[in-house]
Amino acid sequence: MKKMATGNQAVAYGVKECDVEVIAAYPITPQTEVVETVANFVETGKMDAAYIRVESEHSALAACIGASATGARAFTATSSHGLLYMHEMIHWAAGARLPIVMANVNRAVGPAWNIWAEHTDALSQRDTGWMQFYAATVQEVYDSTIMAYKLAESVYLPCMVNLDGFILSHAIQPLDITDTGDFLPEIDMPHAIDTDNPMSYGNLTGPADYYKFRRMMKDDMELAGKLSREIEAEFAERFGRKYSDVMEYRADDAEVLIVGMGTIAREAEMAVDLLRKEGVKAGAVRVRQFRPFPDLSILEGKRIVVLDRDYSPGAGGILAQEIRFRHDVKIFNLIAGLGGQDVSYKDIAAVVRKAKPEGEVWLGVD
Repeated sequence: MKKMATGNQAVAYGVKECDVEVIAAYPITPQTEVVETVANFVETGKMDAAYIRVESEHSALAACIGASATGARAFTATSSHGLLYMHEMIHWAAGARLPIVMANVNRAVGPAWNIWAEHTDALSQRDTGWMQFYAATVQEVYDSTIMAYKLAESVYLPCMVNLDGFILSHAIQPLDITDTGDFLPEIDMPHAIDTDNPMSYGNLTGPADYYKFRRMMKDDMELAGKLSREIEAEFAERFGRKYSDVMEYRADDAEVLIVGMGTIAREAEMAVDLLRKEGVKAGAVRVRQFRPFPDLSILEGKRIVVLDRDYSPGAGGILAQEIRFRHDVKIFNLIAGLGGQDVSYKDIAAVVRKAKPEGEVWLGVD
């Protein structure tokens, strides 16, 4: 079925397609439409699910943790300060190895108070053990939600699907709602609570054993990187839409590569087209999967401009940091789009034209 939908609605349709059993909901701008749409599905009988209205984001994820621990498929959505309020439970969900999927509508963190797009909220949770994907179109939001459940339930780690606030969450684009059939099997969680076989959960773990649990998370996060490619390949074969951890655009013969995540990386593709017309061999690389972090060997030997819709004071753009850590490359870091700052392909092209091999510049600041 084809229709026009917002990014928020696409999340809800994906949740519906996945036969999610428990939804915990607390509204926050610009995420609210996600849980409103799911609430409508439940109220009208289009979804057979428990819909729990809670008093805070902390409670929303706590409710999902309780549901997931029993073996139920669980979902919630949040944004910005709501995500930060969940922080304790974010760690708990990963450490308890619960395959929860959460949509995070990326929004700046105050103060100064701001409700527009920025990636700092999700990136501040990068060390918690959650897988993270960044979508750039309404269709990708829907597809990523479905694939997220299959991946999460394969490695027993939670997954966060990120979409830029307002730019994508409220943008209306074509959406192909796919009958996924048996693509997502019934959830099978061997460590689910079983009243016939009582066990202790989350008990005190001493120094002799605690690190083993963290090592298991490491191993399964690495496994997730491999399984994600297999899931994407199966998805492409069955439904015709292709994804990868890294989405390349005119990158094969490029001498300069523009790297980014989310919608700003799609804007970079238009900048590439403009630069190509001027004779500049430019290409774009969109990092779709931030955790586990992908191999970006394609950047080696190229001139690189990294777009960061985030900033870590004292350290720089977070995406640029991640790339430098793994690859011996020089990076010119463009900090742009914070708090919803308007960034056009012309702005990006202008920076690329005069970018040095290394350095940092903030869009709009000389």
